[in-house]
Amino acid sequence: MAACVLRQGLLSTFRKINRKHTCRVLYFDFNSRGDLQRRRLLCSTCNVFDIQQKRFMSSRPEGKVLETVGVFEAPKQHGKYETGQLFLHSVFGYRGIVLFPWHARLYDRDVSPQAAESKPEPPGAHGSKEVKGKTHTYYQVLIDTRDCPHISQRSQTEAVTFLANHDDSRALYAIPGLDYVSHEDILPYNSTDQVPIQHELFERFLLYNPSKVPSFVPRDTLRAWQEKNHPWLELSDVHRETTDNIRVTVIPFYMGMREAQTSHVYWWRYCIRLENLGSEVVQLRERHWRIFSLSGTLETVRGRGVVGREPVLSKEQPAFQYSSHVSLQAPSGHMWGTFSFQRVSNGDMFDVAIPSFSLDSHGHRDSPYSFLF
Repeated sequence: MAACVLRQGLLSTFRKINRKHTCRVLYFDFNSRGDLQRRRLLCSTCNVFDIQQKRFMSSRPEGKVLETVGVFEAPKQHGKYETGQLFLHSVFGYRGIVLFPWHARLYDRDVSPQAAESKPEPPGAHGSKEVKGKTHTYYQVLIDTRDCPHISQRSQTEAVTFLANHDDSRALYAIPGLDYVSHEDILPYNSTDQVPIQHELFERFLLYNPSKVPSFVPRDTLRAWQEKNHPWLELSDVHRETTDNIRVTVIPFYMGMREAQTSHVYWWRYCIRLENLGSEVVQLRERHWRIFSLSGTLETVRGRGVVGREPVLSKEQPAFQYSSHVSLQAPSGHMWGTFSFQRVSNGDMFDVAIPSFSLDSHGHRDSPYSFLF
């Protein structure tokens, strides 16, 4: 029997993000949804992944001329991707390359409890559901800078931030084009281009070696940078919960401690991804946070939207991702809350739970930029 044809295409996001130019396309049709779930890559008849030899194309912005970018590979059902693996992001559609993996504990409130590690609820947190954790692989990646303008309305490209040194007047640094990607969001491909990703750190971190698979291997610079900056980069816990088809994923990161007059101030950043798993168009209107500090304080924060935006989540563009920061005058605490969404069809409002997550500190260290520059 002839191999079944993959009828549902990939990455309609590239068709939507910039209608002025011909965007990155595949040799087969696009589907109507911005995100791509693995089941869509499996043939309904033979259940075999049928994309290995599919090429995808890119256009030069000034000329609308398609050029070959690479050849897709089968996503890994088991194991992890290695340093140097090229990929497309299945939700946001950008090109990237894997630097190294992280093994996180995923606390998913949508999954029935099983024999795994549990997380206690903080004082006053919503719900009483026991949450179990399981190991899940994420990757530290570089984003191709050519794709950053196209995804900036749906995912921040300067979301990985660090505290500046004590003698630096700037509060935060950001490394543009650095991201964390879940294993299931990786669409791997290969390329014969010796510099397939444009990023200022690409050639400082990676070396082309055609005898290796993948053909980009880590330089000593990358290994040293990873070791030195492990405390700020490390991804340890991921929290996820779905309400009315809106899934909220939260990843907290400890950033360090700074002295402020007579007290110590501890800083965290947290990355949040909002995903519309349904067909109804909704818009984020408000946020409502509860922040508990080990010092005994409980703070309430309300405001319009997030990071100055009120994103619309639809079938075509179902996801939005952003990062923000919080500081406490104590070495640990908890955060939880709700997002208020509005249904575009009828104007009805509804609340979406933000899963409770802990703010844990690991002590103060120097800035990661002292090594790079």
